[in-house]
Amino acid sequence: MINKANKNTQRKKRHLRVRKKIFGSSSTPRLCVYRSTSNIYAQIIDDEKGVTLCAASTLSKELAETLKNKNKSEQAFAVGEFIGKLANKKGIKNVVFDRGGYLYIGRVLQLAEGARKAGLKF
Repeated sequence: MINKANKNTQRKKRHLRVRKKIFGSSSTPRLCVYRSTSNIYAQIIDDEKGVTLCAASTLSKELAETLKNKNKSEQAFAVGEFIGKLANKKGIKNVVFDRGGYLYIGRVLQLAEGARKAGLKF
């Protein structure tokens, strides 16, 4: 029988490889993305202090009303805009984008575009 590699373990390996190079500081924190089959999550993290500065997801109560009757890509774009607005309130302009080992297409791309539209630079 052929052993098929688990996609999530491959993603975790890619994420560890990328995390060796990407580091969020106080001046430029890390925008981390996690994508499950039904939801998408985004956090802005200061790795020097080990603190999450702000977070948003499709499960956020503030976004629940706006996400109804939208597909997953549109939901990801809305989460990106929301995390960008939260970052602007905290005075964060520049971030380092951590795609979490996922390919930069689909929902990950839409989240990034939404964050850029809200004013984040990366």
